[in-house]
This record gives sequence, structure tokens and C-alpha cells, in this order.
Amino acid sequence: MPPSDERSRISDDPSIRVAVVGASAGLGRCIGIGLAAKGARVAFMARRKDRLENAAKEAGNNAAAVACDVTDESSCQRAFAEVADTFGGLDALVYTTGMGVLAPLADVTAEQWAQLFATNVTGASLVTAAAAPHLAANAGTAVYLSSLSASYSTPWPLLGAYAVSKAALDKLVEAWRIEHPNIGFTRLAVGDSFGGSGDSQTEFNKTWDPAALDTAIRFWMEHGYMQGGLVDADHLAEVVHSVLRCGNSSFIPYLTLAPRPADAVKELRQW
Repeated sequence: MPPSDERSRISDDPSIRVAVVGASAGLGRCIGIGLAAKGARVAFMARRKDRLENAAKEAGNNAAAVACDVTDESSCQRAFAEVADTFGGLDALVYTTGMGVLAPLADVTAEQWAQLFATNVTGASLVTAAAAPHLAANAGTAVYLSSLSASYSTPWPLLGAYAVSKAALDKLVEAWRIEHPNIGFTRLAVGDSFGGSGDSQTEFNKTWDPAALDTAIRFWMEHGYMQGGLVDADHLAEVVHSVLRCGNSSFIPYLTLAPRPADAVKELRQW
């Protein structure tokens, strides 16, 4: 029996409507541009409107730039109402927003813990709550970028707080899946990636002390936490696109994208 028009929408129609949160820079921007190149209508969402407008212009295909602060519930609600109104609905959400603290657990302050969870966990839930009614109306899909250290490997020294927050995100995705089975929820654990060039370069470690980061990377490399390879941002965008193309006939609950061992990190840091 052939699938109905409604059930085949995401899998057969390339013009899916996607909201990418955390899309002003780094992997979110790369994913948004990659999806637009595949024919998707993309809403680039984050706090920095000027960056979003530049990304939407580069993406083309009637992409939109919508300001959204994931730590502000009312901002999330307004932003997704705007996206749904602009696109006439919403088929998919991709949550890429994330931050990390480079420090031993004993040195992580209460304020840093609060910031980590506000961005990596609470923000993801506020965004999902705002997007869920629109996604449910179209049997949509929601994808969340997580970390290898939360599920695939052990936590890395000096990034323990980050791993804990991403493990909480993973459980959050499971909880939303239980309560909203009409939405396809995917946890996508991703290894290290430099992102793209310009504004598409990752800003994950932008605020970290460069010397401390260099020391940490050498330690991670020497002790096998980091294998030296980097996930290509274009390949990541392809994977996300494949997840969305599953449509409402199926979904992928868990997916892990790990970099192959290589010398990419050494070459990048000119060691």
C-alpha cells in the first residue's frame, strides 16, 4: 500500500522546513547551510541577529534569520511562533547550541555549572517545548548534538562538567521521546570538529585560555582521549540531512559520529 502524502512529506519532499538553533557560528551554521544546499528551508536561530542574517543570505533558498535566546522561555516561544508563521509550519528541529568549561571538576564554580546546564540542558528543553506543537502537527523530527564523552567514551579530564551536562542532555532527549512519541527524537553524538571557515568555524573553545587549551590537547592526545582526527563539518551536515530524510516512516533514536584516527589536530595546531 503506497504511503499517504502526509506520511511521505519529509522523506520525499526536499523542501522540508528546519529550525537550526545555535546557527550563528560553528557546526550549527555549517549544518544550516548544508541543509539549505539540499533544498531545505532553514531558519537560522541564535542570539546574534547580524550573524544569522549573514548565514541566511549565504544559505539562500529563502532561509530566515530568527533571534532566539535559549535561556529565555519567552524568547523561545516568540522565536518558534515566528518560524512557524514564516514557513507555514515546521518539520524539523536541530539543536546545536552548546558550551564547555575547561577546568578540573574541583575548580568548576556554581556559576559555571549553572551556565552549562542553562545552555546545554535547560535551553534544549525550552526550545523543544516551543517547537513541539509545530513538530507534532507534521510528525516532525528533532535532532540534538551531544558529545562522545557522554556516551561513547569516558569523560575527558578537564572537560568533566561538560560531559555531565551532555549526559543530562541525552537523558532529556529520552524523556521528551517518551512523552511525545509523535515526534522523532534523535541524539547525535559528535566527535571533535573544527567546523568550517570564517563564521562557520567552531567557537566552542573561544573563551578558553590558549596556553591551557594547548596543554590539555597534548595531554588528551598522549593519553588516547583524542585520536587526532576531526569530523568534517560537511559530512556532519550530510548525516543530519539523512536523519531528517527518514521522514515520519521511521526515525533514528541514537547516532554516533566519531572521527577516524588521523593527524588533523597536529596539522591544525602546527605541531
